[in-house]
Amino acid sequence: MNKLTKFEKYLTKEISIEFKACLYFYSILFFYSMVLILQGTYSVSILTMAEMIFAAYVICYIQMFVFHNFDEADRLGGIELLGIIVCTGIYTGLSYILKWFQRRTDITVYFTLFMIFTYICVCFINKAKRKIDSKELNNLLYEYKKRNGEQVL
Repeated sequence: MNKLTKFEKYLTKEISIEFKACLYFYSILFFYSMVLILQGTYSVSILTMAEMIFAAYVICYIQMFVFHNFDEADRLGGIELLGIIVCTGIYTGLSYILKWFQRRTDITVYFTLFMIFTYICVCFINKAKRKIDSKELNNLLYEYKKRNGEQVL
């Protein structure tokens, strides 16, 4: 088997961060949009959206390099829960400082709960996807061995 080159490892991490940043940005934007709609506002601030996507990228780098990609862990243990708390805290702090929700405490608390829920859902979705991918790879290996007349367990 060929090992991944340094560039391939770097590229894999960058693609993962890009995907996560888009996912979390979309989640935050959804929450933000629902808050605005409930307040009777039907347009969003481009500056606020830029702040949100920039925050998502920075926090995804923190997730990847400080908390060891916690949202792709097999279980939610110590470092994973700490990662959820810290990253949610950063999002919450930024939302308050940057006035995403006009510094309304009630909405900020809902946003915090929403982000915790989002992280937990993403963890479970990633775990389910890995399980499905493993099953598919095992099926492919089984079919390959069967076609090539190898011992199939």
